[in-house]
Amino acid sequence: MATRRQREVLRRLALLYPDAKTALRWSNPFELLVATVLSAQSTDRRVNEVTARLFPKYPDAAAFAALDPAKLAEEIRDVGLFRTKARHLVELARRLVDEHGGSVPADRAALESLPGVGRKTANVVLANAFGEPAIAVDTHVFRVAQRLGLARGRTPEAVERGLMRVVPRRDWAAAHHWLIHHGRRVCHARRPECATCPLLDCCPTGPRLLAAGTAARRDA
Repeated sequence: MATRRQREVLRRLALLYPDAKTALRWSNPFELLVATVLSAQSTDRRVNEVTARLFPKYPDAAAFAALDPAKLAEEIRDVGLFRTKARHLVELARRLVDEHGGSVPADRAALESLPGVGRKTANVVLANAFGEPAIAVDTHVFRVAQRLGLARGRTPEAVERGLMRVVPRRDWAAAHHWLIHHGRRVCHARRPECATCPLLDCCPTGPRLLAAGTAARRDA
């Protein structure tokens, strides 16, 4: 059950980012799955640059399944961990062809059984490609949810469970994007812009960070 303060935080996030959506570019569930796997330890901008070249050449699971992992690694070398991701994507595509007729399953257990697909990636695909209620906890969501006092936890799974308790189920997918956008635009990891944050008066962390910054400048 959300507190009044938590409900106010969510209300304002919804107003601030009404059209928030994933920055990854995709046109079908398979493209989203590939892009999300590639996005680990890489920026969405870099992933979009890679997939803009990749998807026209290899448009579906069958095309990826026919690739040699070393060849795919060369195609995606601009993203982090490209060799590991290449192996995962080729095996993932082969599994999709062999077990799912080349289609991406709209099922969490089936998704998480695929190479390179963890809970976060499965949640991204379920929420964005299939419209299923799911909250994907990436580094932005993990940080911002805790700073705003929406959820606590040492692991992404713990923060996800906390968010599921306070965010209405109908808003789970949207809340994921609200928190990401706020993390990218305002609540940065190293230098959050607390002084100008529209959530400052209902944020449990911002006033402390501002006070700590003021004290540090005074003592310098």
